[in-house]
Amino acid sequence: MFSVNYKDPRPIYEQIKDSLRRAILTGVLATDDRIPSVRETASSLAVNPNTIQKAYRELEGEGYIYSVAGRGSFVADFSKAKDARREQLFLALDSTVTELRQAGVADEEIVCRIAGQENEGGYNK
Repeated sequence: MFSVNYKDPRPIYEQIKDSLRRAILTGVLATDDRIPSVRETASSLAVNPNTIQKAYRELEGEGYIYSVAGRGSFVADFSKAKDARREQLFLALDSTVTELRQAGVADEEIVCRIAGQENEGGYNK
């Protein structure tokens, strides 16, 4: 379920968070599914358990998972988390669009890029 790329510049805990978040949002993991314990994940990835714990703690804070004492961690009802993540992404998009405008990029080019038409209409990378 998890994979770590040591060449990726992101910290390992962020890679683990992203992998688990993606599995939840795409439906690979359903609400109330048990996720591997910190020890299981740390052992399978040969990563310090504190790194896994940090990823799980942040995911719990974001509403993606919940913990039950003595039983483990489980996938939360992520509809609220999904809305929160969506809002985070839109805020990041707003910030990016503002910066692009300040850099002189035309709205038309931004819209084409968002629509996945960056190579149409003469806009190239």
